[in-house]
Amino acid sequence: MITQAAIATFDSLDLDCGVTLAPVDVAYETYGELNADKSNAILIEHAFSGNAHAAGDDGWWANMIGPGKGFDTDRYFVICSNVLGGCRGTTGPGSINPATGAPWAMTFPPITITDMVRLQKKLIDSFGITKLLAVAGGSMGGMQALEWAVAYPDSVRAALPIATTSRHSAQQIAFNEVGRQSIMADPDWNDGNYYDQRPPARGLSVARMVGHITYMSDESMRQKFGRRLRAGQNKFEVESYLQYRGSQFVDRHDSQGGFDANSYIYITRAMDSYDLTQRGSLPKLFENIKTRFLVMSFTSDWLYPAYQSLEVVSALRSRNCDVAYCSLTSQYGHDAFLVEVNEQTELVRGFLASTFREAVK
Repeated sequence: MITQAAIATFDSLDLDCGVTLAPVDVAYETYGELNADKSNAILIEHAFSGNAHAAGDDGWWANMIGPGKGFDTDRYFVICSNVLGGCRGTTGPGSINPATGAPWAMTFPPITITDMVRLQKKLIDSFGITKLLAVAGGSMGGMQALEWAVAYPDSVRAALPIATTSRHSAQQIAFNEVGRQSIMADPDWNDGNYYDQRPPARGLSVARMVGHITYMSDESMRQKFGRRLRAGQNKFEVESYLQYRGSQFVDRHDSQGGFDANSYIYITRAMDSYDLTQRGSLPKLFENIKTRFLVMSFTSDWLYPAYQSLEVVSALRSRNCDVAYCSLTSQYGHDAFLVEVNEQTELVRGFLASTFREAVK
């Protein structure tokens, strides 16, 4: 598998809020080779805390991307970029504001899922790719896949929105707000101006703990932890696990370090504000769309429950769009799209193969 990592810089990016970022960086990785007619390119969209490193050693979706896997890099050219507002090489609140020479922090302009996709379109255009074979992603990645299909329908042959929604429910917004408030309540947050001092590690850790609870199911937590106590400690195993997950998120020992608290605030707000129906009803948005869809949800996912995927599927079917829907049985909750790979692999492999056959006709 040929792997490349790079940062592309573009002169400017117009945001939905009316601000123009200039310049703007986007970190990305590619896997496999682009064919001669550039018809085998797949864009992978990462979930909230992900990054451009999707495959290879410790890639966040390495069990789905690679030679012979669901997204087969022997056949397809796979691209994954870090989202706008992130902290993994793409311009975000931790980047330097060229006007001040200091980090943007909370003066960074508000961003949207649409802005993220608009930047990705610039990246894809820079490869000379006029039509992606597919766009795929789970959770927030699925929102971006839907946005691609609606905003750039002539540039996407197929979309794979997995465990996602076209708009957040009140409950989903509520969990994100708890995370944001835990960060902003940390004495070290300092209104986001912490880059030259101690970061709000405690608040960010609690935010991640809350988030991680929503990614699991009651059954998976029961099987993994039950009410067991840690040996020699008056502490439940689930408590230790959540504390470990929180500290890991803050202190990741990799080349990119821990997650940035301000990015947490900006990206979750972008997720909460996303609502495709603000542009019209879903059936109307899908009226003349030619993109093929494979929509997947998981039975134990209570964070992004199946009814949200079915809303999209119903709208597509009402307009006679090419859509397949699969509800996969799993006990892993929302995390299932990252760990339940066997059935996903078969579905994705067959769907991409049929899409590619049509593309090369």
